[in-house]
Amino acid sequence: MSPSVGDIPDLAFTIIALLLAGAAAGFAGGLFGIGGGFVVVPALVFLLPLLGASPEQTAHVAVGTSLATIIFTSIRATMSHAKRQAVDFEVLRGWAPWVVLGTALGTWIAYYISGSGLALIFAIGVLAFAVYFLLPDRFAVPVFAAMPAGVPRAGLAGALGAFSALLGIGGGTLTTLTMTVCGAPIHRAIGTAGGMGAIIAIPGTIGFILIGLGETGLPWGSLGFVNLPAAAAIIVTSVIVAPLGVAAAHKMPPALLRRVFGIYLIVVGVTMIAKF
Repeated sequence: MSPSVGDIPDLAFTIIALLLAGAAAGFAGGLFGIGGGFVVVPALVFLLPLLGASPEQTAHVAVGTSLATIIFTSIRATMSHAKRQAVDFEVLRGWAPWVVLGTALGTWIAYYISGSGLALIFAIGVLAFAVYFLLPDRFAVPVFAAMPAGVPRAGLAGALGAFSALLGIGGGTLTTLTMTVCGAPIHRAIGTAGGMGAIIAIPGTIGFILIGLGETGLPWGSLGFVNLPAAAAIIVTSVIVAPLGVAAAHKMPPALLRRVFGIYLIVVGVTMIAKF
């Protein structure tokens, strides 16, 4: 259903808010090696009702649309990191098959979870990740000599894909955490994490489109659980701003910004729990 003339002010506000959310997601994605889902999902939860989303479908559309935006943000950030020789493509190739399988599983699980349940999972995940950003030094000390291989790699990569699909994120935080505790330099871990986002987001987006086909209560412009107008608005600014986040990541110690982002995640997690 298309918006009426009387809805134009709300639509204009929504578009501006989505552009700003995209800019914030792009900068955060480049800076921390994340796909930006921690910024995009909560923004969409509050803005999608203005596009006609029903309360029951808002969380699913927010997650699906977030994954769609991560495709472009992650690719843009990865290209910028690759120019600085900060992407481990061997890790991406070795993890990709298991991550894709896990993403498919997470998407399938999401179909059977209610909107409020999906929002609660997102909130709990956000609060857990806040610990990582608030206490970065606790996770910066290498614990293992190398990245896991064999069955451990398959299990960890599969879990990464499934969890990321449920939250609508690119899995960058978990990838960065895994690589740093396995001895990888932080900048290389962040750069590689950006590439992991695309590996998760592409099958995740396809999955959320498929499981949302034929559903009622979707906002106008939706293809399954992916809202195309919202995704387009976010992608425009996120792709433009992502290289700025990459540049910041390579020019300054991100400790202070990590802590600020951690506080933001706590606020988002508590707000999401209260909303649903």
